Amino acid sequence: MRLHELSPAPGSTKDVKRKGRGHGSGNGKTAGKGHKGQNARSGGGVRPGFEGGQMPLYRRIPKRGFTNIFAKQYAEVKLTDLNKFEDGTVVTPQLLKESGVIRKTYDGVVVLGTGSIEKKLTVQAARVTKGAKEKIEAAGGKVEVM
Repeated sequence: MRLHELSPAPGSTKDVKRKGRGHGSGNGKTAGKGHKGQNARSGGGVRPGFEGGQMPLYRRIPKRGFTNIFAKQYAEVKLTDLNKFEDGTVVTPQLLKESGVIRKTYDGVVVLGTGSIEKKLTVQAARVTKGAKEKIEAAGGKVEVM
């Protein structure tokens, strides 16, 4: 078998419906749009969610909560992720990004106390959880909140 001999399996492809090409096609004259009305017109139809003037669903259901526009988003780092660095390293957000531990720094980095740490590191971050701080200091490291 050669490339030029390949073809789709019989019945797996349908012919495109050609609208408005004579009544023999089954889609002639009004081209499947019926007679008159908003949907028969050129450029006709209604926007998504429009219910004919009835109060639409997205306006009928109750709204809850709000979005805090001043909320800060932090890149999360687990203690186990910090074990990849050598003893005595100063771990900064830039170093974490360059080494591939985090993708974006967002509004800062938060160190979470998940896992354990075996290295003596100086960790510089925007936030450090209480548990993470205790574990880092117990391993002989330091925490600097920026």
